[in-house]
Amino acid sequence: MKKFSQALGTLLAASALFLTACSKKPVHGPQDATQLGTTVNPNQEALPPDNGNLLARTTNGDDIDASKSVVDPIYFDLDRAAVPPRERAKLDAVVKWLTDHPDRNLVLEGHCDWRGTAEYNLGLGDRRANAVSTFLQSKGVDPKRLETLSKGSTDAKKTGGEAEWSKDRRVDFLALKHP
Repeated sequence: MKKFSQALGTLLAASALFLTACSKKPVHGPQDATQLGTTVNPNQEALPPDNGNLLARTTNGDDIDASKSVVDPIYFDLDRAAVPPRERAKLDAVVKWLTDHPDRNLVLEGHCDWRGTAEYNLGLGDRRANAVSTFLQSKGVDPKRLETLSKGSTDAKKTGGEAEWSKDRRVDFLALKHP
């Protein structure tokens, strides 16, 4: 009888553990002004992002849009942070840009599509930016010239389909003034 009660207790504990561990990852709906960074207080006007440190012009006088990559973005697979083999050749262009602009640094800005929680997407954007940073460092880029930033899903499109959402899963390269 004692073995039966021990077995029953173990079975109940394992069942409880199994049921709590198998919950699905929550998926949030469309983002609104109360989520992640647009405003702290709904009655307070949202402030534009402070891009004062981003370049307005390159060394040769060409304009740079501070909100766009100075080289082509790196795109990622759904829910993945590893740099895909098909995107690795683009990182040679990043190395070349850094070589051609020795007085400039880059911010590696990680993005996600809108699916997943805001917290999860911030973490995933951070892992993507750090994966690109690590890859660039393996190609000889000085880590002092790279900064990472996660935007998560704050700029993600909520309409469209997979083709549109796949454009949100990326790392952008933004130029910084040298400190």
